[in-house]
Amino acid sequence: MKDSMSYDAVMARKNDIMRTAVGMDYSQFERGKIAFDYEAMMAATGYTIEEIMRVQSLFSVGNTPIIELKNLTALARKLAPKGKGARIFIKDEATNPSGSFKARRSATSVYQAKKMGYKGVIAATSGNYGAAVASHAAMAGLKCIVVQECFDSRGVGQPEIIEKARKCEALGAEVIQLTVGPELFYMFLILLEQTGYFNASLYTPYGIAGIETLGYEIANQFRAKYGRDPDAVVCTNAGGGNLTGTARGLRKANCNAKIIGASVNLKGLHMASDEQFNKKSFTTGHTGFGIPFATNPDRSDVPRSAGRPLRYMDRYVTVTQGSVFYITESLASLEGLEKGPAGNTALAAAFKIAQEMDEDQMIVVQETEYTGAGKHINPQLWFARQNGIDIHFGDPKDEIPGKNIILPAHPSLIDVTDLDLNHIRRSHIKNAVGMHKDELTDVDIKYLIDETKSDEAFVKNAIAAL
Repeated sequence: MKDSMSYDAVMARKNDIMRTAVGMDYSQFERGKIAFDYEAMMAATGYTIEEIMRVQSLFSVGNTPIIELKNLTALARKLAPKGKGARIFIKDEATNPSGSFKARRSATSVYQAKKMGYKGVIAATSGNYGAAVASHAAMAGLKCIVVQECFDSRGVGQPEIIEKARKCEALGAEVIQLTVGPELFYMFLILLEQTGYFNASLYTPYGIAGIETLGYEIANQFRAKYGRDPDAVVCTNAGGGNLTGTARGLRKANCNAKIIGASVNLKGLHMASDEQFNKKSFTTGHTGFGIPFATNPDRSDVPRSAGRPLRYMDRYVTVTQGSVFYITESLASLEGLEKGPAGNTALAAAFKIAQEMDEDQMIVVQETEYTGAGKHINPQLWFARQNGIDIHFGDPKDEIPGKNIILPAHPSLIDVTDLDLNHIRRSHIKNAVGMHKDELTDVDIKYLIDETKSDEAFVKNAIAAL
């Protein structure tokens, strides 16, 4: 009897579909009541970091330059207390063939798909990753489908998402655009099942292992050029893979730089709301993804996500939409570098955090992305106005997501808001424990300690408070 295509039926067999589409049996890593062996899952890729670098070189990915932002550093120092103002750097990932760091994720995934004999790859993504998968699928001679959450119920799509779709199609992908809501994952599963293609998910061990080379390169490039490690690395945080992979690569290079996550504050907007979908001006790198994926990583399109940012994060800050637009324009006008919004989220945070650090310290933003057409700040601000968003200069602290975008009246007004990591850790523990509070084993406790980068006392107190 033909399998039912009803929503409930497809969801009921999602684990079987995903197991077939990734070629990895996730059940082998399960331990205790809630735990799984994360490092064993990562090791199951079978690739060393040196082998991943070799694979990525086949696609002309990696070895991207480190650029010192001397003019932005000088501006930060003008605003900082005497003796403060760390040197600011970026890792220019826009020089990868598809224009973003996600080429590192894609190269390993597409290579694995080709190696395992899949005829094509499918990715569910708003676009940068889809462009990378499309690019590498073309190089590898594989078919590519990108499933994209694009429109509200009126058929209106954000300029940035439309731009990303254009790039995916230009690189040879078939792009399936859907309205906001649960149909994205449903359609994704159906396509995986019907085509037999590889699930080039953002969250497989192959994808996260691909990002490890980014952190590894940062450490080695700083040592070669400056004779030392950076003091802090700022990562734009959404689904958690960017920060996770970068941090793992830094640690594999024995670099102990402070790991700082940064997201755009979109508090109050619901990412799956049809009415609010076009009220935001950022499609990634915001709290609508950053918080839910930090507190519940396995909400992704694989049974166990390899992106687990709380394992590595030392600090988590938010910035406003207006501050990111301002720093994007500043980067272009002061440094001659025009980059897209995702990496500039971390740059806005780094600009402020540098003012807290000593002048002899170094802070690096670990990725940039290409910009153009709908990704540029001008169409983004135009679209915001079309959706009733008030845009003016003032103090960004007064910004209300979905109501206004406040561009800083002066660069001294760019600021960060620290999120309570312990609160986020407790939320993650609550989600992980579920109904198993009285059934946890020592293995489960150790797992929660690793998951939250905490200690036994913190975990047990969090569980007792449930």
